[in-house]
Formats: sequence, C-alpha cells, structure tokens
Amino acid sequence: MHFTRHTDYALRLLLHVAANPERRSSIAEVADLHHISRNHLMKVVQHLSQGGFLATRRGRGGGFTLARLPEQITIGQVVRYTEPGMTLADCATCRIAPACGLTAVFEEAKFAMLAVLDRYTLASATGGGTALAALINGLRGVPPPSP
Repeated sequence: MHFTRHTDYALRLLLHVAANPERRSSIAEVADLHHISRNHLMKVVQHLSQGGFLATRRGRGGGFTLARLPEQITIGQVVRYTEPGMTLADCATCRIAPACGLTAVFEEAKFAMLAVLDRYTLASATGGGTALAALINGLRGVPPPSP
C-alpha cells in the first residue's frame, strides 16, 4: 500500500500541529520546515479544515490549530478522509476479476490495515509530543525551555 502525497502531507501537518497544540501554525512555517510546496499545503489545509480536523483563522494572527483534541483523531480517520478511493489493486477493470479471488483478499487486507491505524491517535503518534515538539521547535530556531 502506498499513500498519496496528499495523505503524507496531511499526516505530517497534523503531527506538526499536534506537537505544538498551544500555538497557531501557518502554511509558510510548515511548508518551510517540512520542505513542502506552499500551494500544495494550502490545499491540504483547506481539505483538512473541511473534514473537521483543523480549525483555521484568516488574517493577521491567523493560522490553524487542531479542531479536536489529538486524542480524538485517529490515523485511520485521516487516511480514510484523504484516501477515499483507497484500493490495493484496480480490480474494476481487470478481465479476470469475476473469477479471481484476490479482490476479497485485498479488501480483507485493507480493512486489517485500517483497523491497525484506528488504534493510533495523533496523540499516540507524537509520543507525548515532547520529543517531536523539541525537534520541530529546533527546526524553527526556537531554543528549548530552560529546566
């Protein structure tokens, strides 16, 4: 299984925001830190906002935050939303599909993978957020808090 670039960017963006829940993130910041096209990221932010994953604010002081707590967003929800036509093979156009048993096997594999992804949330994927936040903040040039 290979996810689209859109899903890859969506997951990176959500982990970035989940690691720093106390602050608003911007497209420019995330694009620069993760080496993602700003135009592509703008589409990802809009899509995730429409799906209820991000809350956005325009204008001065704008940006985006998670629309829900990181514990309430599973990786499976994000993948289902960003990969709506998720198929492992193009059985619809295959000439042997009516007699082939692989279609059922691929469907079972897809459901098994999604079941695993549903067990993990953004909170669990950030590992508590401390190490990931420190890494992201280091990339932004923000010194770590003093002990």
